[in-house]
Amino acid sequence: MTDEDTAVVLLSGGMDSCVCAAIARELYGADHLALLHASYGQRTERRERQAFEEIAHYFGMQHRMLVKLDYFRIIGGSALTDKDIQVPENALEPAGSAPGSVPVTYVPFRNAHFLSVGVSWAEAIGARAIYIGAVAEDSSGYPDCRPEYYSVFQELVRVGTKPETEIAVVTPVIHMRKSEIIRRGVELGAPLHLTWSCYQGDQIACGQCDSCLLRLRAFVEAGMEDPIPYQARAAGTA
Repeated sequence: MTDEDTAVVLLSGGMDSCVCAAIARELYGADHLALLHASYGQRTERRERQAFEEIAHYFGMQHRMLVKLDYFRIIGGSALTDKDIQVPENALEPAGSAPGSVPVTYVPFRNAHFLSVGVSWAEAIGARAIYIGAVAEDSSGYPDCRPEYYSVFQELVRVGTKPETEIAVVTPVIHMRKSEIIRRGVELGAPLHLTWSCYQGDQIACGQCDSCLLRLRAFVEAGMEDPIPYQARAAGTA
């Protein structure tokens, strides 16, 4: 595939990236999307890859790349990649509260690695855009989900690729609340029932980790029922 009307989409298998892929699909069509999935030694690596495959199949997107960034497990420093660091449960700050410190589930500088692979692939195939489902307002406070992070990375792409290369870093859901992302996904027919958000469960979502709590709260705010099963649901998310 070499086509300037092609976009690379980073698809983790989570809800945000799934809706991001649905947005890109509406603009480009399934045949003009190249899906990139990165496994990085996270606790739910197998389950996230399953979600990626199922979402890609649902959308009819055939051009895919799977990469393994196992060095994150060696680097450590995150509860997602280091089993000696416990994943916090029931620790989500209330909606609208002031942001606290960066949580232990933050993987150091992870999104830069994902984007770097995406840029390399996009430049090689002549794609003009990279889509990533980063969310700022309703995220866990990760520094690599902020809009300014992607503005700076866009400049890096400009100076670090061939003079004739033009690749836009597109973050279509970055200013949305997760409830808005859910509603947009439903409008686009995104398979939210195939997505996986849990940080620690790979069969049934725990319902207690930060990611599960954000997701469950978003479905409540959207007035919808989350279609995936949970072991338990914290008060206020049922």
